[in-house]
Amino acid sequence: MKIIKRSANEIQKENAHGGSGARKVYASDTHLKSSHFEALTHGFLPAGKDFDWHNHENIEEVMIVLEGSGKVHDEDGEYDYNSGDVFIFPANVNHKISNDSSDEHEMIFMRVKI
Repeated sequence: MKIIKRSANEIQKENAHGGSGARKVYASDTHLKSSHFEALTHGFLPAGKDFDWHNHENIEEVMIVLEGSGKVHDEDGEYDYNSGDVFIFPANVNHKISNDSSDEHEMIFMRVKI
């Protein structure tokens, strides 16, 4: 089989952002030959937690909100997110994702090297 098949249920969660949340790495640069692809992850942000201020050096990031409503912050302001929203983070831009609710939130992240 030349196609790589992975079961999302069998991929283990790992700590993300210093342990404030978790993620499953569905695909990484070890799976694909593109020199631009970094990762496709499923993020889990617990109730009352943040993916605190950070940036991705020379990496663009796309976030698709699967579940939850919260806030995305950058140096210019604060923006609501809801299920179905898509955010595109330019490389090297400081940002923070906040879950002030009582439920865990889920997002898909795709990171691409520039």
